[in-house]
Amino acid sequence: MRLADCRHWVFDMDGTLTVAVHDFAAIRRHLDIPAEDDILGHLAALPDAEAAAKHAWLLEHERGLALGSRAAPGAVALVRRLHARDVRLGILTRNAHELALITLEAIGLGDCFLPDNVLGRDEARPKPDPDGLLKLAARWGVAPARMTMVGDYRFDLDCGRAAGTRTALVNLPDNPWPELTDWHARDCAALAEQLDR
Repeated sequence: MRLADCRHWVFDMDGTLTVAVHDFAAIRRHLDIPAEDDILGHLAALPDAEAAAKHAWLLEHERGLALGSRAAPGAVALVRRLHARDVRLGILTRNAHELALITLEAIGLGDCFLPDNVLGRDEARPKPDPDGLLKLAARWGVAPARMTMVGDYRFDLDCGRAAGTRTALVNLPDNPWPELTDWHARDCAALAEQLDR
């Protein structure tokens, strides 16, 4: 399948559609999470009261980041081009749903994604689990092989491969995971150029 033939696109958000601003090392320090642990995985294993308190801090910390979000190079033009072509668009993020909506508004793309097609960490198991992509495939009535997952990190690619979608890696100068990647582009503008091939 050519990239131009894909009619169902799912985007990661932070670092893909936006300029990455999360300081994960600082978040881990504040929440007393070991450097080698996945933040969401660590919080999920905590006792309920402690997990709730740490999730509440994380949500407020990320709210400030969401309000100040800046679009990644070429992201707005790519999504607007796809939206104009009437393709299905979704978001699969490890962030919270409400903050994803705030972020999309902040970068000028709030009108391009139906809220029900924006899945956060409370609507689907966090990437790299394929749960969110499979939920969107079912909602859209399409085989995962007809979808493309676009992201900036291995979790996005692993998630896509596990679900059976195509994958596109952006915002990295090289591709450290070629075995997981169908398309690689330096940014969303370069990925948009591949739509013409």
